[in-house]
Amino acid sequence: MDKPEIFTPDSPSPAPVVTRSNRLELLAPAKNADFGIEAIRHGADAVYIGGPAFGARATAGNSVEDIARLCQFAHQYHAQVFVAINTILMDDELKAAEKLIWQVYEAGADALIVQDMGILQLDIPPIALHASTQMDNRNPEKVAFLEQVGFSQVVLARELGLSQIRQVAANTNMQLEFFIHGALCVAYSGLCNLSHAFSNRSANRGECSQMCRLPGDLKTRQGEVLAQNEHLLSLKDNNQTDNLEALIDAGIRSFKIEGRLKDLSYVKNVTAHYRQELDKIIARRPEFAASSHGRCEHSFTPNTEKTFNRGRTDYFVNDRSQGVSDFRSPKYIGEEVGSVVALGKDYIQVRSTHGFNNGDGLCYFPPNYEKAKQSDDKLQGLRVNRADGDKLYVIAVPGDLKVGATLYRNHDQAFETLLAKESSKRIINVDMMLADTHDGIALTMTDQYGISASVALPMEKTPASDPDKALQNVRKQLSKLGSTDFNARQITIDTASPWFMPASVLNGLRRDTVAALEQARIDSYQRPKAWKYNQDAVYPVKHLSFMGNVANEQAKAFYTRHGVIEIEDTYEKNGISDDAPLMVTKHCLRFNFNLCPKEVPGIKADPMILEIGKDVLKLVFDCPKCEMMVVGANRQV
Repeated sequence: MDKPEIFTPDSPSPAPVVTRSNRLELLAPAKNADFGIEAIRHGADAVYIGGPAFGARATAGNSVEDIARLCQFAHQYHAQVFVAINTILMDDELKAAEKLIWQVYEAGADALIVQDMGILQLDIPPIALHASTQMDNRNPEKVAFLEQVGFSQVVLARELGLSQIRQVAANTNMQLEFFIHGALCVAYSGLCNLSHAFSNRSANRGECSQMCRLPGDLKTRQGEVLAQNEHLLSLKDNNQTDNLEALIDAGIRSFKIEGRLKDLSYVKNVTAHYRQELDKIIARRPEFAASSHGRCEHSFTPNTEKTFNRGRTDYFVNDRSQGVSDFRSPKYIGEEVGSVVALGKDYIQVRSTHGFNNGDGLCYFPPNYEKAKQSDDKLQGLRVNRADGDKLYVIAVPGDLKVGATLYRNHDQAFETLLAKESSKRIINVDMMLADTHDGIALTMTDQYGISASVALPMEKTPASDPDKALQNVRKQLSKLGSTDFNARQITIDTASPWFMPASVLNGLRRDTVAALEQARIDSYQRPKAWKYNQDAVYPVKHLSFMGNVANEQAKAFYTRHGVIEIEDTYEKNGISDDAPLMVTKHCLRFNFNLCPKEVPGIKADPMILEIGKDVLKLVFDCPKCEMMVVGANRQV
C-alpha cells in the first residue's frame, strides 16, 4: 500500500478546549451511587451525593465505598462527584467530620459542599470546597469573601434575579452554581428555623419537617380571614428551561438540579431534559463546552411534566411575579389530561386528546374542595386498571368524582416503563489507526479529546490473497465498538500491504486497545485543586445573629479571625423562647393577595397572622427589602 487507507464513517469534529470561563456543568442529584451513575449516563457533568453523615438530607446518606464506586464511574467521563457535608456541626462532631472528609477524599471525591465554616479550621485534605446554598449566598461581598478563604464554587441563593447574578459574577472568579430545577424552599436557604422551633427537627441539620407545606389560614391583624385551609407557604417547583441562556450570559456555569430524595425516573428524565437543552445552546454557541466527556443518546423523549413537580415557576430570575405558588396542594398534581363526561359503576368516560395506559395514575379536586378541613386531603387520586380509548376502567368510581371534573395524570405508566429500562448511553468519538511495527502490527485509538492508547501485536505478516476483501474485513472488525462507549469516526490502515489477519485476531486486538484507552482516560483525569486560603480576608459584617448558624467553637474562631466581633449561638443552641424570626423569605403573601403597599396606594404593611393547625405565627413585612419574616416562639424551650 503506497498510501494509508482511510475510512471515515462520521465527520471528524474536534473537541473544544474547556476552560474555567467556557465550561458548562450540568449538576444532578444522586440519592445513592446507582442513581449517580444513571445521572451521568443521562448527561450529568457532575453529581452531588450525601456521605454517611452530616448531609442536608439526613435520609440520603451513603457509604464511603459507594462514593468510591461512583467516583470511579464518573471519572471515566471526566465527570465529577461532589459530597455534601453541609449541615452545621456541634463541637463533639468535628473530629468525626474531619475523619469523614479524609475518607471521601481518599475515595476519589472531587469537592465538598460545605455550610459550617468550622470545617476550614480542621486538618482536612487538599480538596476543593463548594459553598452550600445553606450559607445564604446572596451578595457580591459575601461571595468575594468565600473566594478569598478558599472556596472554588458557590451555590447562589435561589431567589436571585439576573441582574443580581451579574453583580456577583463581576466580583468573583469562582464558578457560580444555580438551581435550575426542582423543589423550592420558601425561605432563604439557611434562614429557616421553623421546623426546629415546632418539631425539634433542624433544617440546618438535614431533618426539616416541611411545616411550610402544611395548610393554614391567613388573617389580618384585625381578624379578617383572607384565606382558609390553603398551602400558603408551599411554592411551585423551579423550572429554568426558558432562562438557561440568560443565566449563562449572567455568569452561571454550574446548573443544579434539586432532588436527592427523588426517584430514579425523575433523575433520568430531568437530567436528560437539561442535557438536551444545554447541548442546543452549545451547538449554537461553540465558545461554550460541556465540562465532561461524551455525548448522550437517549432512548426516550424527556418531558419534565411527566415526573414529580408541583407546577413550574422561574421564581425571581425575571423579577417578582404572580404564579410562584399553588395554594391548592403541595403534591404532584401532574399534567391536565381531560375532563369527566360520564360515570359508570366501574368506569370513567373522559374527553381528552391524550392517550391513556393501563396503570396510569390520575387525580382530581372534588367539588368545593376549598372548604375541606385541614385534616382532609383536597387532592384525590385513582388508578386506571384498564384503558379502552377514553373509557377508563377502575376498581370503583370515587363518590366525590363528578361529571365535569378536571383530571390530571401524575403517573404515566408508558413513560415510566421506558425509564425503567436502559434509557441512555454516553458516546465518545475515536480515531483508529492500524500500522506496522518491526515484528507485527499495532492499533492506536485516539479519542476526540486527544487521549490515546496503543497495543502492539507480534505476528507473521503474510499478504492477503484478496487485498480488497482483507481491507474490508479489517474495517468491519475494528468498527465493532457497539458494546463500548466509543464510536469510530475514522479508521486508518497504514500497513505496507493488506495482511492476512483472522477476525479473531483483529477482535482481540480491538478489545485490548479499547481497554487500554479506557484506562488511559481514567489515568488522564485530574481532580480540581484546592484554592488558597487567605487568612487576612475580612468578613463583610461585624455581627452574626443566631441566623448566622454558628454552632461550634471552631466556627466561632474562624469568624473571629476574619473580623467578626459579636457572634450569637445558632438557634438550635441558644435557647430563644420569645418570639423571633423563624423564617426570612422573599415570598410575600401581601403581594399574592394584592395587598402590597408598592402596588396598591394607601395600603400599609401591617403584620398578618398565619395559623397552621393550632400554631399561630406572625407575618412581618420588610417592604424596602421586599422580604417577609415569619415570627413565632420556640416550642422546644
